[in-house]
Amino acid sequence: MSYDTPGGHGPPGQYPPLGEGEAEDLLRCICFKTGPPRKVGVELEWLIHDRDHPRVPVPHHRLEAAAGILRALPLSAALTFEPGGQLELSSRPADSLMACVDATAADLTAVRDALHRVGLAPVGIGVDPWHAPRRLLREPRYDAMEASFDRSGPAGRAMMCTTASVQVCLDAGEEEPGPLGHGRRWQLCHLLGAVLVAAFANSPLRLGRPTPWRSTRQSLWADLDPWRPLAPSGGLPPREAWTAHVLDTPVLCIRDDTGPWTVPRGLTFRDWIRTGAPRAPVRADLDYHISTLFPPVRPRGHLELRMIDAQHGTDGWLVPLAVTTALFDDPEAAETVYRTVKPLAETAGAQPAPRNPLWIGAARDGLADPELRAAAAICFRAALEALPRMGASTAVQDAVAGFNDRFVARGRCPADDLPELLAPVAPNGPGHHREGPRS
Repeated sequence: MSYDTPGGHGPPGQYPPLGEGEAEDLLRCICFKTGPPRKVGVELEWLIHDRDHPRVPVPHHRLEAAAGILRALPLSAALTFEPGGQLELSSRPADSLMACVDATAADLTAVRDALHRVGLAPVGIGVDPWHAPRRLLREPRYDAMEASFDRSGPAGRAMMCTTASVQVCLDAGEEEPGPLGHGRRWQLCHLLGAVLVAAFANSPLRLGRPTPWRSTRQSLWADLDPWRPLAPSGGLPPREAWTAHVLDTPVLCIRDDTGPWTVPRGLTFRDWIRTGAPRAPVRADLDYHISTLFPPVRPRGHLELRMIDAQHGTDGWLVPLAVTTALFDDPEAAETVYRTVKPLAETAGAQPAPRNPLWIGAARDGLADPELRAAAAICFRAALEALPRMGASTAVQDAVAGFNDRFVARGRCPADDLPELLAPVAPNGPGHHREGPRS
């Protein structure tokens, strides 16, 4: 996840106040930029563990030293750090799946090598299986976020400091209807998204114990607060639905260059515009407000799919990237998948993702759910057929096929293997140096 901090929010009077109609027009224009799907990107979050003793929390000074080393690397992707010290690589928009894979793989090799030299490793798991939340970054936005989330319970701190994901970024789609139309893709996100949660669920442990969830990460996101993790309510076209959702969601904080940031209770962005208190919002406040909304899919001109757990293994991340891109951007696969997941709307019901029965079942049961298993089988078959048409390399196709054989075809997900991979092995036993999966 990325916390954007656009400037230009004060002092009052320096920037023109934002009107309600202007805000609505901006949201309709900036959130769905339509056209033939061409670009793909990926944002990869990683937990950082001690390479040889992953159950021991990494001291802050070691993480700070590693961050300095990583920032000096000549990476293609943007490198940032999350509040708990998780590393995030955000690729540039690429012209093809393979361009994205190749650039990201090169960056990851450099990052892994640099961390290895200082005894650390990037680990792909949706939730840290051992460590309690520990916020390392002390900045006003994280202070405000923590204060806001604490009103709803402990999920916010856990999300901020112990979760990691694979976020796939795709073009919004064409203006016209059809398999690649933005309206179809928006609907597909919220149905196929549950299948992706189930297939790639990879966080069944927390604080050293099993949880009731295959994707504990998804359960934490769903519990952040009453509004922020929700998708817009159904029934409206995408632009209108998102515009209403943004304006009618409470503001997380009101930024201030001269003192602590205000954390209001229940003040929607629409109400803030209308009242102008404690100061009138400006365009940058709207941009920042959008960055504090964490639905499963966030439209930012492109579509940011945020529901997939981080994946372990050297190439685990590229499987969700390849599968998701194939299912959205190959017209034949997109049509097949739409027909496959459309009946899931009945299971989802009227509640928005991720708090409807479809998404809850995906996070809890993974592919042990028969309906999701059947849908995933068709989706992976469609992706495997589409990848050669998209110019995917043999290595990418083999990685997806291997995942399909190991998990999807057997009604399993990575969470079903993770407890065994993380289990300590008795000294003098085979492989007794292994304490956890490597990256």
